[in-house]
Amino acid sequence: MSRPGSVQLARIFGIRIGADYGWFLIVFLAIFFAQDQMRQLTRASDTTVYLAAVAEVVLFFGSIIIHEVGHALAARREGIEVSGIDLFLFGGLMRMRSEPQTPGAEFRVAAAGPFATALLIALSAGLGIAAGGVDGFREAVTLSGSGALSVTTVMISSMAFINAVVLVFNLVPAYPLDGGRIARALVWRVTGDRHRATRAAAALGQGFAGILVLAGILLALEGYPFDGVYLAILGWLLGSQARGVALQSAFTERLEGVTVADIMDPEPVAIPAATPARRAYEDFFLRYRDYDWFAVIEADGAYVGRVLRDPVMDASEGDTEFDRPVRGLVGADDDARVRDDASLETLMASEPLRRDGVLVAVDADGRLRGVVTAERLAQALRSRLVAS
Repeated sequence: MSRPGSVQLARIFGIRIGADYGWFLIVFLAIFFAQDQMRQLTRASDTTVYLAAVAEVVLFFGSIIIHEVGHALAARREGIEVSGIDLFLFGGLMRMRSEPQTPGAEFRVAAAGPFATALLIALSAGLGIAAGGVDGFREAVTLSGSGALSVTTVMISSMAFINAVVLVFNLVPAYPLDGGRIARALVWRVTGDRHRATRAAAALGQGFAGILVLAGILLALEGYPFDGVYLAILGWLLGSQARGVALQSAFTERLEGVTVADIMDPEPVAIPAATPARRAYEDFFLRYRDYDWFAVIEADGAYVGRVLRDPVMDASEGDTEFDRPVRGLVGADDDARVRDDASLETLMASEPLRRDGVLVAVDADGRLRGVVTAERLAQALRSRLVAS
């Protein structure tokens, strides 16, 4: 599902790669600055310099995508659904539909991105040295060349340097940076308390954000307005995210122990799977006129899926399908179910619940246990907040 304000760029391993509109401004500025670097270090023509700058920026943001794909693939291995990756003004963000449930899973997901970036640095450094030698690689990285370097050497060496800067920055133990998530996983492992670990990582994140804002202001006052403003805004953004996750942790801590089974309707109306279409339409859809769908179950209570009004009505009015078992009219809606022992935190992160307003609750054996709606979730959240 696309995110408002995000343009889809591609799909990798089925993962949607998108970009905020503001990201295109950063691409333009990055190409502008990359051209200056190319002109300083090479003797290439203006056309070659421009094309090389474009290629360098594409490679850089490609490395950001690889970093985020590393997170996404690790999340998938942990059984976490990934809703997409977005590029924005300050980098990239992999969006998960639920949080890791163990410190080990948190560590593996958080460390996968830096690991992918480290591999890219090693590859870029090796190719840069192969293209320009050790001296050429050093001159490209330190911007100290005399203009005799090749475009290839500058482009590849720059990738190694820029990704190294990104890696070091990301590994700062301040949430929501990867280093902060790794720190949270370690504190979680030691204390056994996820919320305590989150508060600690968020506190580090807010402190680091304050340092960035202060550094940005000082840079701006020293005559570097663009760098200073960029750094200050980045610090403000990281601080806001850290404060947000601290508040969210405090909120979800109040919801611990409450599951889907505690708030669902435990007596949903369901249609036996062997019921003929005409009888299902007459006995259920005509009787419950406000219902657009019903859960379908086998004789042992196993949940088959949801059946909608229109397919049942069409089959019931046909000359050949009126006696077709309703199980054959069930739509594909595997994402419209949730385990009855799932936490409210999981329920709050459910995209199908936000989209449809209702989920079918099943037990570990796949038997229908109830129905939970967005309204029931909202009531439960209000009651927990009032009680606390």
